[in-house]
Amino acid sequence: MAAAASSAPPLLAFLPLLLLLAAFSPAATATAARSSNPKAPFPAVIPLHLQALRQQRARAGSSAAKHVAAAAADGASASDGTAAKPFTAHYFPQELDHFTFTPNASMLFYQKYLVNDTFWRRPSGGKGAAAGPLFVYTGNEGDIEWFATNTGFMFDIAPKFGALLVFIEHRFYGESKPFGNDSYKSAKTLGYLTSTQALADFAVLIRSLKHNLSAEDAPVVVFGGSYGGMLASWFRLKYPHVAIGALASSAPILQFDYITPWSSFYDAVSQDYKSESLNCFSVIKATWDVLDERGANDKGLLELSKQFRACKTVKYADSIRNWLWTAFTYTAMVDYPTPANFLENLPAYPVKEMCKIIDGYPTNTDILEKAFAAASLYYNYTGNLTCNPIEGEDDPHGLGGWQWQACTEMIMPMTVSNESMFPPSSFSYDERSEECLESWGVRPRPHWVTTEYGGYKIDKVLKRFGSNIIFSNGMRDPWSRGGVLKNISSSIIALVTEKGAHHLDFRSATKGDPDWVIEQRRQEVEIIQGWIDQYHQDMAEIYY
Repeated sequence: MAAAASSAPPLLAFLPLLLLLAAFSPAATATAARSSNPKAPFPAVIPLHLQALRQQRARAGSSAAKHVAAAAADGASASDGTAAKPFTAHYFPQELDHFTFTPNASMLFYQKYLVNDTFWRRPSGGKGAAAGPLFVYTGNEGDIEWFATNTGFMFDIAPKFGALLVFIEHRFYGESKPFGNDSYKSAKTLGYLTSTQALADFAVLIRSLKHNLSAEDAPVVVFGGSYGGMLASWFRLKYPHVAIGALASSAPILQFDYITPWSSFYDAVSQDYKSESLNCFSVIKATWDVLDERGANDKGLLELSKQFRACKTVKYADSIRNWLWTAFTYTAMVDYPTPANFLENLPAYPVKEMCKIIDGYPTNTDILEKAFAAASLYYNYTGNLTCNPIEGEDDPHGLGGWQWQACTEMIMPMTVSNESMFPPSSFSYDERSEECLESWGVRPRPHWVTTEYGGYKIDKVLKRFGSNIIFSNGMRDPWSRGGVLKNISSSIIALVTEKGAHHLDFRSATKGDPDWVIEQRRQEVEIIQGWIDQYHQDMAEIYY
């Protein structure tokens, strides 16, 4: 059991994301929250993909930041804003409410989606070759261009399948805000932000797109990573007549209720570090008490600000704790076997590299110096930063949407156990309910996801009626503990890699990919090909 804490820890729900992962309180409001609760038990970790956008835009500070999308097929990065985007943007008139017939239900908003038809095998009519499939990405909690840019796997396999690639933005994110700048204003507008509405959006848009392209018989496979992976798997279960299969990467659909142990996420992060070096784990574990002690007064905060090279003097030791906590957590999630710039520019196996930094110091070196040096690998591997914006960063992306979701249906309880390298912390449904009531005037429905989509005894339930879902997970990713890790049936497959990280399989193929990643992607392609072949065989029996 986790030790008691003064208040409930923020809710992590990916996620990029991901995974994709989000705290109940976004970092944008963390400073204000600290004024009333300077000793919050657990830092606010913002959604994975929003964290990346926020950091990239803060560094860029120019029009170039708008051109995040680069040549996704080869994993390039358009840091200068000149690379051509491998997709075109479109906008679909989407109904606000798919489930009621109230006066506002038929109000339209424009939902953004991206298309790449470079390799699509178009319908030929007659008895010619069948139209190529539609590979559809079910958008997460952020700008859809970010997800498209970081899902190179779909671009890599499109030529083999003659596939049309479609990336649909999630309602209330990116440019797909039903009420424009007022979309996050209150519960009256945000009440239309639910996963069920999002799934219905995807279904309506896909059916309309197929009709307009004269591709009614083209099979559809949905893809998603992190929260998008959860949506992809749920879409297959809810709309089997629209999608013939789903590839759900790093999708923690079992992170709800009491299905997965509440401490599993941070236990997994801690294990990643411990597996590299017990000393590394121990140094990080000892950091928090030292940090609290030194940050107990203004003089200490001034010294900490200098030691951590803060851009301005921090007001709370908790700000530095959040800064360190975020670095250690996200590095574990994106512990990729090759260099990557998904969140930050990082080397291959960054957890190992962090621990090498810590272990490289003499034993009697100041513990916070070790922690700062390790975290700097995450924030400043390139050495471009002259100071660290630890406190008071703006949030150019806006996190109100996920804050709402984490206060309504995406209730993923998380605690920190005594065995973790982080300070122990507990979770309370009642406290979370009061926090949400105060923030939004609504109370969560903590058990709605398992009521709507299931989760308990998932192996027995889906074995009876589900089919054609791949759940892929890498065990270095702490979100894997809330994922499906065993085959449920011959067509609901779990592909698990011991050294994989957060939706690693969705990244573009590189020359440095280890054999086990190559094999995982090969299996995914083989399974998807089998779904499509079976679909065409079934269609042939209908028509002939």
